[in-house]
Amino acid sequence: IEAIEFVLGTVSHTASYLRLWALSLAHQQLATVFFQKTIASTMCFPFPYNAITTYFVGFPVWLSTTVVILLGMDVMECFLHTLRLHWVEFQSKFYKGDGWAFAPYRHHVILTAA
Repeated sequence: IEAIEFVLGTVSHTASYLRLWALSLAHQQLATVFFQKTIASTMCFPFPYNAITTYFVGFPVWLSTTVVILLGMDVMECFLHTLRLHWVEFQSKFYKGDGWAFAPYRHHVILTAA
């Protein structure tokens, strides 16, 4: 029965780590859409105006959108998913819970012993 649990656990852990890969693909698609809707759309104007609109309108909108939405969303997603993966799945492989009880460090004990 342990072999079956090991195989099922390995498959489920691998599938959970693949979730992070799917999030990176979603990030790439969102970055492409934001680029097309901001910078690439300002390139369709005639010559002197396309540079002006790209530099003063398209780029700031693209930069703020990328930083606020994509970077904020990806940092939060990656942090929460990796925290979950480490806490639930990675720690279940090694943590047994049979050890010494936690005793916090105190200066009081050292001072009274001296």
